[in-house]
Amino acid sequence: MNLRDGKTRLILIAAALGIALVVAVASCGGGEDDGGEQKEDGQSQETANTGEEQPEGETSDNQGGEETEGGEESSAIGQVTTPEGISITFTRAEREDGGFLTIEGSITNNGSERLFDVGWAGPEKELAENGFSMAGATLTARTEGKRYLILRDTTGRCLCTGFAGSIKPGETVSWFAQFPAPDPATDEVDFQIGTIPAVTLEIQ
Repeated sequence: MNLRDGKTRLILIAAALGIALVVAVASCGGGEDDGGEQKEDGQSQETANTGEEQPEGETSDNQGGEETEGGEESSAIGQVTTPEGISITFTRAEREDGGFLTIEGSITNNGSERLFDVGWAGPEKELAENGFSMAGATLTARTEGKRYLILRDTTGRCLCTGFAGSIKPGETVSWFAQFPAPDPATDEVDFQIGTIPAVTLEIQ
């Protein structure tokens, strides 16, 4: 073999190796690009899914709040408000074992002055020491033609709420009062205390 033939073969081998190297590099580069595109597509899909789930959670919370408010509004069985802004709410009028009737509710002072009325203790001397309390409350059963007075113990303390001090403007306090139970056939009574207008309550 002469020198010219040897050089020609070397050139052909070098060219073949160069072409193979270019093909290999191009193949590796294409694989990396595909992987990057797949990753970006996956991230986009996850972001879209997250955006769809969040509004569903917010709707559930709002519905729960509406149900709670509805339950609170339906708890009152009666209410009376004076021109001075004193609001008495009734939430329970129920017969109890032992032959007595329990009335419960709350008082809110929406006026501008403190509420302190010893006249709520009623005109009975036995109840006078109860002071500002629900001691003077009465129930009238019109179908029976009877008036029921507050229950009290042997010392003259009423089975009712006594208010320590006064009820301040903007303050709400809970109260209860117990009376002898009316006849079983009686399903309504009129509640009254002091100069507050009477309120008709349905016995539960």
